[in-house]
Amino acid sequence: MAEIEDLPPLDRRHFGGISAAAIAAVLSNKYVAQANPLASDPFAFNYILASCMYGYAEVGTILPEVSKTGATAIDIWPRVHGNQREQLTEMGEEAFAQLLQQHGVQLGCLTQYKLGPFGLRDEIPLAARFGCQTIVTGARGPKGLRGSELKAAVADFVEQMKPHLELAEAHGVTIAIENHGNNLIDSPDSLHYLVELRPSSHLAVAFAPYHLPQDEALLAKLISDLGAGIVMFYAWQHGNGCMQAQPKEQELLQMPGRGPLDFAPLVEALQAIDYQGWTEIFMHPYPRGLPIMESTEQVTAEINRSRKYLAGVIS
Repeated sequence: MAEIEDLPPLDRRHFGGISAAAIAAVLSNKYVAQANPLASDPFAFNYILASCMYGYAEVGTILPEVSKTGATAIDIWPRVHGNQREQLTEMGEEAFAQLLQQHGVQLGCLTQYKLGPFGLRDEIPLAARFGCQTIVTGARGPKGLRGSELKAAVADFVEQMKPHLELAEAHGVTIAIENHGNNLIDSPDSLHYLVELRPSSHLAVAFAPYHLPQDEALLAKLISDLGAGIVMFYAWQHGNGCMQAQPKEQELLQMPGRGPLDFAPLVEALQAIDYQGWTEIFMHPYPRGLPIMESTEQVTAEINRSRKYLAGVIS
């Protein structure tokens, strides 16, 4: 079993040492999340905005867009997709907390594929200092396994995750594994095994339809099967893919309401499980690091186009 040497405990002095501005930001943002006007509806998406949708834009430019997209929280991405995580480090936690407070935004997620599930030792306490309860990453490992071999590999991964989950649980953080292509967890069966074998609810799924067969019935059934194991839902379809240069109208087929995937069965499945996790309207540009549209205003408008489509699906 993989071990972490000298795991840092939940250091109350360090936790309490973050500036008053950061604490105020955390408290105010919890209030913002609770005050979401959609929360009184029978079912509503709890939207979070991915910073990388704006490429390498300044955090201070992106945060005012959060509420415009119907979101209450920001998902901070690092290079190469965005560089807002690096911006956080550059400006320092106090300045970042002040920006969050200024715009009434919660830090809802840190996305960290580069660090991987075994490299989050420092990221977990940082997330906790901001009241951020979700970190998304992938699961590197053997590819193309099936049946008993796949289940055994997932079981081994879960075993290796145990000390990391202890750290996450101590800080109130959930590690969500995206079903990213060409990873150990990249298929419906691997997702089933992950949720079945996980020793704690602090290990969960970031559900990405893009990386799965574009079959609405299969995706809806998988959502139903995984249930409370999902904590991040990417409103994202494969469309025409994102691995090569193509006209913008083709690249945008990844967005809900543009490509051929009917999200209605997926939304019905999310309603049926009373999904309470984050929902992120998402796509990848090519090359990575670019905003999905030329201007900040256009990015926000494109996200809202998909949000309007999803609202129509709900109603």
